[in-house]
Amino acid sequence: MTKGICRKPLLGACALLFCLSLGFAETASAHFGMVIPSKDMVLEKKDASIEADFAFAHPMEVNGMDLAMPEKCQLFVGGKATDLLPSLKEKKIMDHKGYKADIAIQRPGVYQIAMTPKPYWEEAEDCYIVHYTKAYIAAFGDEDGWQEPLGLKTEIVPLTRPFGNYAGNTFQGQVLLNGKPVAGCDVEVEYFNKDGKYKAPNDYMVTQVVRTDPNGIFTFTGPFAGWWGFAALNTSEEKMDHEGAKKDVELGAVLWTRFLAPVTK
Repeated sequence: MTKGICRKPLLGACALLFCLSLGFAETASAHFGMVIPSKDMVLEKKDASIEADFAFAHPMEVNGMDLAMPEKCQLFVGGKATDLLPSLKEKKIMDHKGYKADIAIQRPGVYQIAMTPKPYWEEAEDCYIVHYTKAYIAAFGDEDGWQEPLGLKTEIVPLTRPFGNYAGNTFQGQVLLNGKPVAGCDVEVEYFNKDGKYKAPNDYMVTQVVRTDPNGIFTFTGPFAGWWGFAALNTSEEKMDHEGAKKDVELGAVLWTRFLAPVTK
């Protein structure tokens, strides 16, 4: 298995020097599959109706891209899976095509929502992108099972409980590819800047990057409240055809979790 992201330089050396001579440089934004439920913790029956949004975007810049109907969309709880694909409805998200699903939380448990999208061709990076994306909902006081992998081709298994965390808490996860930990894997991190509250000081600050240790574990401290996405990126050993040529496929294990600010009296 070849590891590492399939991001390729968007400019040749001469073109880059030309851009720099004009006073600007090319930057590449990170792509993120997105699964964002309207609530990640349900404590009362009145809050048990959840709307989950499915999108593909540059979340910090609130720059959406069209998401094709996913290949799979499932809700996992207690070791059982429910197919959400038939219930998906098209929804405009960040001015682009996305989807939503209405989920009724009926009993205590830790629910995992998982989306497998169709491969996305990224012309600028000359590769396909497939982001296996998931998020969690904890319901009615139950918090068992959040550390269990779903068996996706690639996924992030949380080592920190993926709900009930304050802004400023440290989050850890383990990156798996084909069920095995991935050492030395880049994990891109972005904030879903939904309301445009924050502005990155410069382009380097749009996407944070951490790297997994020899056991595939990464660590990140969420600086402020909101939804944060983690995308662990590897390149598949299997290529896909694009207009008669074999192209790389970026496999992203994406996990979304929310950090909360404390409530003041």
